[in-house]
Amino acid sequence: MGGYGSRFRVWLGSENSAPYGSWGNGAAMRVAPVGWACKSLEETTRCAEESAAVTHNHPEGIKGATATAGAIWLARTGASKADIRSWVVSNFGYDLDRTCDEIRPTYEFNETAAGTVPEAIVAFLESRDFEHAIRLAISLGGDADTLACITGGIAQAHYREIPDQMVQKAQDLLDASLLEVVRQFARRIPVGPQ
Repeated sequence: MGGYGSRFRVWLGSENSAPYGSWGNGAAMRVAPVGWACKSLEETTRCAEESAAVTHNHPEGIKGATATAGAIWLARTGASKADIRSWVVSNFGYDLDRTCDEIRPTYEFNETAAGTVPEAIVAFLESRDFEHAIRLAISLGGDADTLACITGGIAQAHYREIPDQMVQKAQDLLDASLLEVVRQFARRIPVGPQ
C-alpha cells in the first residue's frame, strides 16, 4: 500500500539485501527516531548515516537523512530555528533562504532527498506551531506525505506538542502491531513535552 519508488520495489523483492545506491528521500522520511534516541549531535549524525546506508547509500540519500536527524536533535535539545538553519546550511549546503510562497509555484513531485529535504526544512522554519508546519509542508504539493513526515519530525522536536486530534487520527490509521511499536518507542524514549 506504500508509494515506493521503482528501485525500492525491485530491492524489496530481491534476494540481494545490499544497498542499492538510492539518493531518494525515503531515508530522510524515516530517520526521526534517530534524532530522539541519540545522546549527542555526533552520535545522531553517525547513526543517521548508518540508518540511511541500508538502502540509501548514495551520498545525497545519506546527506538528507543526516540533515534531518541533526535538525531533530538540535530542535529537541533547545536550539533556535536560526541555529538549526545555520547548522544545516553550513554542513549540507542546502538553500534555506527561500520561502514556501517562493517554492510552491514551481515545485513538483520530487522523490530525491536533494529535492525534498530543503523544502521540508523551510516549511518547519516558517511554521508557528506543529499543525502549521504540517500544513505548510503539504501545501507545497509534490511528494506531500514525505515532506510532511520530514517537517513533522523536526516540528515535533521543536514544538513538543502535537494537537490531540492529530495524534488520535494517526493512531486510528495504524494497525495494532505498528501502533505497539510506536508505543514501545515512546515508553523507552519520551518524545512529548519535557
